[in-house]
Amino acid sequence: MLAAPVRITARGMLDFALLPRCPGCGAVVEDDHRFCLGCWQSLEWLGEPCCDRCALPFAYASDGECAGCMAHPPRFDRLRAAVAYGDVARAVALKLKYGRRPGVAATMAQFMARHLAAMDPEALLVPVPLHRWRIWRRGYNQSALIAAALARRTGRNDDNCLLERIRATPPLQGMGRRQRADTVRGVFRVPPARKADVKGRAIMLIDDVATTGATASACAKALKRAGAAHVSVLCWARVV
Repeated sequence: MLAAPVRITARGMLDFALLPRCPGCGAVVEDDHRFCLGCWQSLEWLGEPCCDRCALPFAYASDGECAGCMAHPPRFDRLRAAVAYGDVARAVALKLKYGRRPGVAATMAQFMARHLAAMDPEALLVPVPLHRWRIWRRGYNQSALIAAALARRTGRNDDNCLLERIRATPPLQGMGRRQRADTVRGVFRVPPARKADVKGRAIMLIDDVATTGATASACAKALKRAGAAHVSVLCWARVV
C-alpha cells in the first residue's frame, strides 16, 4: 500500500527537477530556452547600427567599419553576435563550457539564428575547433554543440572536421590583443584532404564568445589560405 505514495512523491520530485529553468540564473520559467524577466532585461542585444566588420555597436546609424578594424583589419569578413558580453551572457557561456549543460547550446542557437537572415544562405557552419587534449578533458567542444544546434534549427549544413587545431595553447583569459594574436598564430589549419571542400566556399565560423577577435582571425586566415571565398563569424556574445 505504500508503493503508490512513494511513486507519486518520486514523480513530483522529478517533475520539479525538470521544470524549465532560466539559462541565466536557474529560476523556473514558462518554457525551455526562456530567460526570466530580470535576466532578459540585463541582456544587451546586439545588432544595427554597428561596425560592418566586427559588430562593435555604434551610437547612431553609420555605414562602414570602426576605427579598430580600419587600423588593424581582422582576417574574417564579418562578425555578428547575439548579445554583448556581461554577467548573464557570461553565466550562460560558462554553463555550456564548464558546467556540462549541453542543452544551453540550443538556447544560444535560438538567439544567434536571427543574424543568419543577413548572412550568406550557402555558408557552411564550422565550429572553432578545440585541441584534442582539451576535448578529451572537457568531453566536448562547446562551439561544435552550438553549430549542431544552429544546423538543426535552420536546416543549414555544419562540419566540425573542416578545421583543426594542431597545437594546444594556454587559456587566453587575461591576455591583451597582441598576446592573444601571438598565442593563436599558426594554431589552425584545414586538413590537406579537406582543402577541396573549402575552395571557393563561404564559411561561417561558430563560437561562444568573441573577445578581441584573435582566434576568429587565426581561423579565417587558415580557411582563406585553403581557398575559402568568404569567412564570417557568428557567436553568442561579443565583448564590447
